[in-house]
Amino acid sequence: MRQNIRLTRRLSLAAVLTVAAAIAGPVDPVNKNGMGVAVNGYDVIAYFDQGQPVKGTSQFTQVWNGAVWQFASAEHRDKFAAAPEKYVPQFGGYCAYAVSEGHTASIDPEAWKIVDGKLYLNYSKGVQKKWSENQMQRIDQANRNWPGLHK
Repeated sequence: MRQNIRLTRRLSLAAVLTVAAAIAGPVDPVNKNGMGVAVNGYDVIAYFDQGQPVKGTSQFTQVWNGAVWQFASAEHRDKFAAAPEKYVPQFGGYCAYAVSEGHTASIDPEAWKIVDGKLYLNYSKGVQKKWSENQMQRIDQANRNWPGLHK
């Protein structure tokens, strides 16, 4: 019985998220906070060059695709400006797991992974663990879902 209640709660949450996404409609192509900053202000170059999330600063910014991207250094900003598509997170910086499920969700910049040279972010480390269990299938499904989820 307890297991049935948990399953019902999970299904109910999935149904609520699906309905909420349908009501909300297409999202902006880049996930940004209320100040227009992408990836909660984290430096996307650091994921690739340092292998870890690093908070950017408003001192080093670049506007790209309608969002402000922050960096920890002028070198990282300039590297991004030269080839942004190489560094931006997949699915506009929305949770890769959520996009694979057909909706969008915010992210935790600490829940990340680079797969085949592409940056993927997730809602939380717990969600990232679920995403990692079958990440290639999730990436394929998210690639199919993403065009219908953004403007």
